[in-house]
Amino acid sequence: MPAVKTERAIPAVVQVPQRAARSPGRELLVGLFRKRSAVLGMAMLGALGLLAIFAPLIATHDPIQVLIGIEEVERRAPPCIHLLGCSADQPQHIFGTDGNVRDLFSRVVYGSRFSLFIGFSTVGFAIIVGGLLGAVAGYAGGRVDNAIMRVMDVLLAFPALLLAIAIVAVLGPGLINALLAIGIVSIPVYARVMRASVLSVKEMEFVLAARAVGASPSRILFGHILINSVTPLVVQGTLGIASAILDAAALSFLGLGAQPPTPEWGSMLGTERNQVFTAPHLVFFPGLAIMITVLSFNLLGDGLRDALDPRLRGIKA
Repeated sequence: MPAVKTERAIPAVVQVPQRAARSPGRELLVGLFRKRSAVLGMAMLGALGLLAIFAPLIATHDPIQVLIGIEEVERRAPPCIHLLGCSADQPQHIFGTDGNVRDLFSRVVYGSRFSLFIGFSTVGFAIIVGGLLGAVAGYAGGRVDNAIMRVMDVLLAFPALLLAIAIVAVLGPGLINALLAIGIVSIPVYARVMRASVLSVKEMEFVLAARAVGASPSRILFGHILINSVTPLVVQGTLGIASAILDAAALSFLGLGAQPPTPEWGSMLGTERNQVFTAPHLVFFPGLAIMITVLSFNLLGDGLRDALDPRLRGIKA
């Protein structure tokens, strides 16, 4: 009896709609907005940036103007806000006045400009110099690598703040010299980060292909390797801005950074450090400003690190 052939139903192919590929920049933004801590850091930094940009409109007084003879206000007067019970016939100073009878609120507001300038300028200088040194060391290898990295090791052997103090002591006190010192002591960190990134990228297939077609070493380094090695520097730089602001505040606190009457938060703390019990508002508000600024950069840096790490994507924090 002949076998009966049975036809099997061929299942229909279900087409799953593919999600459009996102650009790296959009992937970074999506990863950042998934992190509540990063969103909080960006919001705080945005507020700080607006405060720095519109400082002349927000500040109620000239930050370096002495109010003696202009207003009937006492030295180191406490905070005074009319809406909170302060007498209407008294001058309104939201954060009070300092030992030189200057409006503390205006000085704190203008201090945000110096804080952001210090952070971005020092870290920018350190990233450029340290990144180039680390890239050359990682790509060249051999004696060049050993020579550059041994110098970086010598710099790392000293505590960063003590080395910055020594540099400023040689160059002389001042904000520019303090920025230069902080930038110099930060160079080894970025050089080591860039070197490690270059060592991993230079063995990838697209670099080997560029070398096979006869591309020059400089073209390979600057055209192929560097652009694929800067991601760790971005994260480290964001976290390094917070450290730079703290170091600058410490130098100003010691009298080696910004000099009076510059409205810089560390200098304000150093000038009024002996009034912590008699006039605590003079150290509380500048210290709070430093804490908020450093915290915002740390939160953003942690969010960037998580967003750029494929292993941590999708994890909410």
